[in-house]
Amino acid sequence: MLETSARLLRLLSLLQSRRDWTGPDLAERLDVTPRTVRRDVERLRALGYPVHATPGTAGGYRLGAGAALPPLLLDDEEAVAIALCLRTGAGGTVAGIEETSLRALAKLEQVLPSRLRHRVQAMQAVAVSDRTYGPMVGQDVLTAIGAACRDRERLRFDYLGHDGASSRRTVEPHRLVHHARRWYLLAWDTGREDWRTFRVDRMDPKSPTGPRFTPREPPMEAAAYVAAGVTSRAYRYQAVVALRAPAETVSQYTSSGFATVEAVDADSCLLRTGFESLDSLALYLGLFGVDFEVHEPPELKERLRVVAERLIRGT
Repeated sequence: MLETSARLLRLLSLLQSRRDWTGPDLAERLDVTPRTVRRDVERLRALGYPVHATPGTAGGYRLGAGAALPPLLLDDEEAVAIALCLRTGAGGTVAGIEETSLRALAKLEQVLPSRLRHRVQAMQAVAVSDRTYGPMVGQDVLTAIGAACRDRERLRFDYLGHDGASSRRTVEPHRLVHHARRWYLLAWDTGREDWRTFRVDRMDPKSPTGPRFTPREPPMEAAAYVAAGVTSRAYRYQAVVALRAPAETVSQYTSSGFATVEAVDADSCLLRTGFESLDSLALYLGLFGVDFEVHEPPELKERLRVVAERLIRGT
């Protein structure tokens, strides 16, 4: 009986590790006959695991989603990773997720072996979270937008702009992006016929969604596009500056919510950022301590001379 139970756990682990398995493949991995595999699959079904079987030469087995969540088979590192993710997810930018995460974490800790429970609790005892969270977003809003992205259905919503003006928008949603403690939607705005970035906490999605659309390719990867837009477009002056330093070095002194850095070659990079004041932008560039060349905005070049002369007069 002990051998059979161990084999069932091994079979369950295999089914969870890959979407589809053929009977012969499972038999080979478990070192049993295909007939034994079929019997073990029936035992898993009796325990509540929805194992689907497809007959024929191209058939096989697949672990499906059931009405109730069956136990998951996790190795040590997977269990610790999930526990730590639940702990960090207990405080964040998704409204209502804190209590749910803590309940799930409590259930997981109850079944963890003592050696793993001590590892998780040690991290919880010494780790400190940054509590400067961004605006909260409802789970229902995120799931509605996510479903429209997945199903490629047009999305209608009321949107509150940064100037306080409200507008009705219709878009072809592409990706949800979490950046600098905020959720954003990258989408093709059908009214403006261009790509736009929307803050999800300012969106009020309407139903039903639709119709379906053929997806377009954005000008760059979704996270990079949102980062570039958030960094510069919200400010009066958008700067593009070439720095004579490796991108890895410059990135150490920038924030993902404040500037983006793009490597040009091994010894130089392109910095994109935004400021309300040219004087502040000039001083910021001087802090890097490397040579640079201004691409945009053109008026920054003259302002740099003014700031430099002012600094020289103070010596």
